[in-house]
Amino acid sequence: MFEHRRQPVAKRRDFVRRMARFASLSAGIVLASLLVGVLGYHFLEGQAWLDALLNAAMILGGMGPVAEIHSAAGKVFASAYALFSGMVLLVAVGVLIAPAFHRFLHHFHLDLDE
Repeated sequence: MFEHRRQPVAKRRDFVRRMARFASLSAGIVLASLLVGVLGYHFLEGQAWLDALLNAAMILGGMGPVAEIHSAAGKVFASAYALFSGMVLLVAVGVLIAPAFHRFLHHFHLDLDE
């Protein structure tokens, strides 16, 4: 039905380049998410830039907020950002390990057929 053409496992140099590309993408996702948090805490909660960065980093890292949230808008944002941060962690880790997992499966598949 489907004709599957086997390709050799990528050379180590190509794999390292692919891992670097995916690591950059993962870092970009985390940095963009951090920027969303900093802007939200700064403009909606009125925190200073450094305090907003600290709170956003702590939420994104799963540690929880440092400063108390006072405004209703800040509380709504903090709730949404906390849920968003949990998903970002899963996505970023998935993007980061995807090339290694693909390489593992590729090795496994080639070993079964030979």
